[in-house]
Amino acid sequence: MKKTGDQQLIKKMNKTIVLDTIRQRQPLSRADISAAIGLNKATVSSLVSELIESRLVTEIGPGASSGGRKPTLLLFERSAGYAVGIDIRVNDLLAVLVDLEGNVLKEKTTKLSDFSPDTVLNHIRQSIHQLSKSLPESPYGIVGIGIGVPGLVDEKSQVISAPNLGWNQIDLLGALAPEFGANIHIDNEANAGAIGEKLYGAGREAQNLIYLSIGIGIGSGIIVDGALYRGTSNFSGEVGHMTVAENGPLCRCGNRGCWETLASEKAMLDRAAKLWSDLVPGLEDIIAFARKGDAEAIRLMNDTGNQLGVGLANLVNILNPELIVIGNRLSLAGELLQDEMLRTIENRSLSYHRKKTTVAFATLGTSSTALGAASMPITMFLSDPDVLPASKVNS
Repeated sequence: MKKTGDQQLIKKMNKTIVLDTIRQRQPLSRADISAAIGLNKATVSSLVSELIESRLVTEIGPGASSGGRKPTLLLFERSAGYAVGIDIRVNDLLAVLVDLEGNVLKEKTTKLSDFSPDTVLNHIRQSIHQLSKSLPESPYGIVGIGIGVPGLVDEKSQVISAPNLGWNQIDLLGALAPEFGANIHIDNEANAGAIGEKLYGAGREAQNLIYLSIGIGIGSGIIVDGALYRGTSNFSGEVGHMTVAENGPLCRCGNRGCWETLASEKAMLDRAAKLWSDLVPGLEDIIAFARKGDAEAIRLMNDTGNQLGVGLANLVNILNPELIVIGNRLSLAGELLQDEMLRTIENRSLSYHRKKTTVAFATLGTSSTALGAASMPITMFLSDPDVLPASKVNS
């Protein structure tokens, strides 16, 4: 019995490798797969046939001949199913519907004024249902849901604390699973953002990167050797609460001088409220003022860029990353912050450490977290290549 079980496990592992190879290198032939992963052609052919039956792979016709019969090329069927990714933010909720390669088909933004868990859960349910309307025909439909939360999420997907939402000990998973199934993934929004940028954005070529989510607060997702670093309790990445000014402003965490009290969107807005007492400017207003040459707005951008650089220099010195990606709301002001930020990093970080570190702004803009969240159920779904469409199961 054990031998049979081992054989089944090895076959499943090989099928996963074949599927991943097709996804990463498509289009390619069965012979290409065999050469790439070292399995014999007969085994590859058998596994590909099963993947075609599962409708996860499709044949697209002949490729170029290398002397014999033209090989049949294979593609990953990205429209075999879809996932929903949700980013719970302090001002709104962004939901996206993506295919199995992370391409966005639809998105929906919902303004939030009431942050009570029941209200937010209702908005999540409504967003999922609205995105699912007129869903393209596919063998698997919605394969799962991913949610990014601005707070601490433990290894069991429980929201331990989300201070900016006023949440403590909230079981989003338990509330949503009865209606939407078990393939629901809940994580810290910066972790999800790091995954989003690694898979689809600025970090695709980087193996060691830090994603900074800078909005009302500052959080980070840290990727080491291509995998998310979570820490002992799943709570890694709270870089916004490292002390950068011993007697600085009081932070919501109770400490003084936390980085996010000086370099976040909220810190910028608090200073802006004192500069423009006759109005309450938002981030977009300040950006517009600075682009028009307003001296106070430019000075505010430079001050924020400097404070960003102080914390970034610490991260460069401590973690020596290949890439730092700045995302969320503050990325909208990227070109206005960049010069002073980079100048401060240059002045404050160790030269050998910064030599190979690149600092960039998120290419996914404010969608990094939603796309990263959507990727989590996709990864889980594709980890079981023995899955079959309902039509095959019931036949």
